[in-house]
Amino acid sequence: MATQKESTAPTPGDRYVQSFARGLQVIRSFSERAPRQTLSEVAAATGLTRAGARRILLTLQTLGYVDFDGKLFALTPRILDLGFAYLSSMPIWNRAEPVMEALVQRVQESCSAAVLDDTDIVYVLRVPIHKIMRISLGVGSRLPAWCTSMGRLLLADLDDDALRARLAASSIEPLTRHTLTDIDAIVARVLQARRQRWCLVNQELEEGLISIAAPIVDRAGRMVAALNISGQANRTSAKVMQETMLPALVGAAQDISRLL
Repeated sequence: MATQKESTAPTPGDRYVQSFARGLQVIRSFSERAPRQTLSEVAAATGLTRAGARRILLTLQTLGYVDFDGKLFALTPRILDLGFAYLSSMPIWNRAEPVMEALVQRVQESCSAAVLDDTDIVYVLRVPIHKIMRISLGVGSRLPAWCTSMGRLLLADLDDDALRARLAASSIEPLTRHTLTDIDAIVARVLQARRQRWCLVNQELEEGLISIAAPIVDRAGRMVAALNISGQANRTSAKVMQETMLPALVGAAQDISRLL
């Protein structure tokens, strides 16, 4: 009898092109930790044979998405076309940027917008004012949803079963001494965010970093993204951020929601 994994795994057919999926695997194997790789490294990272990885890499090279210096493969700037195709198909973010810039000027803290993708949030727009994180963030950056203010707020829009399934699929580990790692405790924070329609996370992702998020909703009231502001704990406490910045953040999120 087939296992559940076998029965639910995609199989080649009219609705699933395996070679295309493998090509995306190869693209995703490049990262900040592995910006340049040998053929063997790509094959090992993707689980492909050397021959299979080589065919995909040479195809990407022919199309201009990969560069090869005779030993190492690396992505080229053309790969950005794939990501910006999403942003250009969502003109809302062009219209949201002035709203976010006005918010940054008002609160004097960095502002970001993100959407939920599987167990992560993906940044779609960012207006920084200070470098407050060790992590360098920009459009396309990913962070775990379970320990971020925007992530927990976006998870709150899922039903309870989907929420627990998403958390079960997440790699939950202590990132700071403040990080919640118990799933029930995280669920409680997500449910709190669902009730109050905003979420604050205090130094769980990174020591000294506090962030607060508000929802961006479409006409049907569905949460399509989240907006947040982030600050340093040694400059602005969580209590002060909630009392002085949350109203402005909620107002900006509502303004962007109206643009939808």
